[in-house]
Amino acid sequence: MPKTMPDFANEQEEQLFWSEHDSAEYVNWEQAVPVVLPNLKPTTKTISLRLPEAMIEQLKLLANKRDVPYQSLLKVFLAERIQQEFTSTLS
Repeated sequence: MPKTMPDFANEQEEQLFWSEHDSAEYVNWEQAVPVVLPNLKPTTKTISLRLPEAMIEQLKLLANKRDVPYQSLLKVFLAERIQQEFTSTLS
């Protein structure tokens, strides 16, 4: 039987609690069901990335052909390659 979940005054108090306790003591994970959050947007972080000018121009040409911003196309290319790397590493 899981322990009763405490009430938290704020998010900071809850974060502190979970950093010191195991959720398995409070949640019956065997009864858990997957949750879909369709409107959840991933957190983004701005970075500075130096690329050769020629590479940026090529990326802009490719993006223009697809009618998308070049930075969006770059994110797609990175996501595809990261997925390929994980897939080949796990195979």
